[in-house]
Order: sequence, then C-alpha cells, then structure tokens
Amino acid sequence: MTRRLSVWWDAAVVGTLLVNQHGEMGFTYAPEWLEDASRPAISFSLPKQEKPFKQRQCRPFFAGLLPEESQRDAIAAALGISKGNDFAFLEALGGDVAGALSLWPEGEVPPRPESTGAPRPLGDEELISLLDTLPKRPLLAGREGLRLSLAGAQTKLPVVLVDDRVALPAPGQPTTHILKPAIAQLPHTTENEALVMTLAAAVGLSVAPVTARTAGGRPYLLVTRYDRRFDASGQAHRLHQEDFCQALGIPPERKYAAEGGPTFRASFDLLRRAAMVPAVALLAFLDAAIFNLIVGNADAHGKNFSLLYEATGASLAPFYDLLSTVAYPDLSPNLAMKIAKRATLEEMGPTTWSAFAEDIGLPASFVRRRVRELSDAVATKAPSLRDNPVLGVLDASALNDYAALIVARAERVAKTIMK
Repeated sequence: MTRRLSVWWDAAVVGTLLVNQHGEMGFTYAPEWLEDASRPAISFSLPKQEKPFKQRQCRPFFAGLLPEESQRDAIAAALGISKGNDFAFLEALGGDVAGALSLWPEGEVPPRPESTGAPRPLGDEELISLLDTLPKRPLLAGREGLRLSLAGAQTKLPVVLVDDRVALPAPGQPTTHILKPAIAQLPHTTENEALVMTLAAAVGLSVAPVTARTAGGRPYLLVTRYDRRFDASGQAHRLHQEDFCQALGIPPERKYAAEGGPTFRASFDLLRRAAMVPAVALLAFLDAAIFNLIVGNADAHGKNFSLLYEATGASLAPFYDLLSTVAYPDLSPNLAMKIAKRATLEEMGPTTWSAFAEDIGLPASFVRRRVRELSDAVATKAPSLRDNPVLGVLDASALNDYAALIVARAERVAKTIMK
C-alpha cells in the first residue's frame, strides 16, 4: 500500500512525498509548482524537474528534517514506530520543521493558526514539567495537536512566545523559538552554549540570538529562529533553509566528514555554487571555522551549517549549536571537519594554515590574518562576557571556567601562525 504526504510551502503544495509497499520513499514536484518560475526548488540537491526523485536522491533532504540518535530512538519508542521509518516520523512530526515546509496527509489542508485558537503561556510548574518530560518524550511526540520536528541529537523543543512567555504552538502555527534544556549527562551545558553563542556575536559572527532563562532554578536556553520573519502585524512566517548535508544530498547518519559527510573543501565549494553573494558567505564561513577551533567546538559537522533562502537568493545562515565540546573529556576532541588533515589544535602549526587556504581556495595571507584577528578578539572579549545581561541568570563560576578555557585556546591558536 502506497502512502502519501503533501509537502506544503505556505498555502501552496510543492509536491508529494510517498512511500511504497516496499518501504521506499519518493518525491515528485507538483505540476503547478514546476510551471511557476518564481517558485524555487526545495533543496539544492533536488532541482525542479518533472521526473520523480527516488529514495536515494530525496531521502537525505527529508530524513534531514528529523531528530537523530537517542532522540530518534526515544520518539520511536513513544510512538510505537520503527526508528528507521523516516516516512512514519514525518507523518507524526512534520507539521512544523526547519525551513518553510510542512508535511500533511494527502487531502488535508494545513490548519490556519488563527482558526485554531491562541496559544496559552505555560505557568512555571507547567514549564518545569515540560523540562522533565522532554528527555523521555522528545519534541513532545504524540501529544495531541503537536507535530513538531527539529534535526539534531540534543533535546530541544520548538515553541512560541506569548507576552514574552513560553507557549506551545497552535496547530499549523509557525514556531518562533527553540527551547533547549541543559544536557543531563554533561555539566553546565546551558552556561557553555550561552557563553559561546554570545561570544561569537561579540566578535562579529552572525548567530541566532540566544537568551538564558530559568524555571524552578533550572536553566534553559531560548534560541530565536532565524528561519522565521514577522510581518507588520506581528504574524510569523516561515523562511526556507537547509543544512549542508541536505544541500549536498548526504544522509544525516553520515554528517561527520570521516563518515563521508561534508568537508571544508566541499562546504566552501557549495557556498561558491549556491550563495547569491559567494564572497560574503565564504568569508563568514572561514570565520566560523576559525572560531570553532578557538572555542573548541569539535562537533561542528555538516548539519550545523545551513543555507537560508530568501527572495534575493541563498545566503549562509546564522550560526547555531555552538558549544565548547573540548570542555568535556568524555567527548571526542577530534574536529568533525579537519583543518588541512589536522584533527586537533595540538597537531597544528604554521604550515597548517597555508595548506588549509589552498584547500578552500582563499589567500593564505588573508586566512592567517583572520586567525590572528579572531584569536585576539576572543581573548579580549571572553573575560568580560560574564557581565552580559543575557547570561545574568546562569552560574557565574561555570561561565568563568569556560571563558578561561577559551582564552587559553585563543592564545594557543594565535601561536599556530608564528614561524
């Protein structure tokens, strides 16, 4: 038996995602979408064409909308579906995903948010209960009226704000923020991520805005979604985006470069081909590569970088999920994307940056200058961030420890350009 989901972009059907009796998925663009030259493709890896896309071609994009690893396992158990059944996950969770799309059973029309009632802000006890529930039931999967999905292995939940208070979205309503509880297995991850994201903004990187909050003394992050825009009336609208794995047609389970995922060379090449203004995107991505090395974010893989699609074309999306992973000895210190075949800071020296520059097609003198400038900026800015109001509710001792670790790394990175 063939089952189908309609893929919607706002109020228009983009195409149909199906799964046949053998469990194989396929995607076909709707004729009306193909006929309208102003309507874009849903992915760099899925250009507009009449011919249907087979599973090998379309799965990387659609599976890339779904949670991963332990989050996926827990959702499968909660919903009673196979953890390998991408289509069943999209049936259950595809009402609000990253980007402009939503997926609904064929024949159904996405509910209009104004017809489904206004969301109600959660009280403190409800918010504490939500934080308790998320590790056991990620994305609140199966809760009536909610069909929400985000990629990644970390616990998180798409939400909206009502009077600046967290609320669950009404059916069909675009979510505007991502709530991220602390990771139970690792100490002070909220302090870590909040500090690193705030530091990235302070040294000039474009990042998704973050705010740290607490509920019952428990910290969590609220991340503003960059794939949403607001009209003059305050109504949220979805913007399209896709991560580098989706754009390159790489399935999410191969997100690490060592497993066939995006490398720096492939990522820079993607930006040259896909970005409307490649020079701006290339320089921003170079800064991200250097910054992640400085702060020790070894988990910056292909699903942690995205293209954002607006009316003027594609650009490099603001950065997100920035964390100093080297602060945790149980996590691998090896970079998800090697820099000139070097996996750790300890392996790097003056020749590394020349080789990296050649690999990514940028002048070596410019790359070395940005290494120096960003290292100096991080070393200068990090110690004073504990006074930033965004971080005011968090553990000051943990913030100081992370800042000290990052400053020490910045000084070591600066030395790698010295001959």
